[in-house]
Amino acid sequence: MTPAPHNPPDWDQLFETAAAQDGLFTTRQAAEAGYSPQLIAHHLGARRMLRVRRGVYRIVHFPAGDHEDLAAVWLWSQQEGVFSHQTALALHSLSDLLPAQLHLTLPLVWRSRRLRVPEGVVLHFGDLEERERVWVGPVPVTAPLRTLEDCAAAHLQPDLLRDAARSALARGLVSRGDLAAVAAALAAFGGLGP
Repeated sequence: MTPAPHNPPDWDQLFETAAAQDGLFTTRQAAEAGYSPQLIAHHLGARRMLRVRRGVYRIVHFPAGDHEDLAAVWLWSQQEGVFSHQTALALHSLSDLLPAQLHLTLPLVWRSRRLRVPEGVVLHFGDLEERERVWVGPVPVTAPLRTLEDCAAAHLQPDLLRDAARSALARGLVSRGDLAAVAAALAAFGGLGP
């Protein structure tokens, strides 16, 4: 039996992949660029790469990005997670609230997996349609309407939800007619207001 052909390491390919992810890459992405686990270990020892978490690495001399912590969590989710809830509110600048935890929505099929969830990450499960996600920097985020609906369903504090909905309306990210679920959640608290 002939061994599978070996791809020589392609630094440019690895760098291009990492550049789109705030300098981060996964073991699988490294393998696609011809980097074996042994070669990754060599580069870790030479301090050209750093281990961020299991299976996620960083090119040392790549400039730090604004969303590097998010990119690491997204790569942990095998690029299937979408940042949502309070995290998405902050990323869309719909709230001044800086959540203490990162909220990530994973597909429903992940619910049955045994996961070692990264510290500081809250998981939600749901299948998102393409129109319900947008990109903020290197990571996917729930679109503003879906974000507000998720926050309403999760019983976000009424004043924070109202302010976020008003901000989204003022910026033209949603229309008042889109916000039926949010208005219903706020009905007992004076509604959306003017």
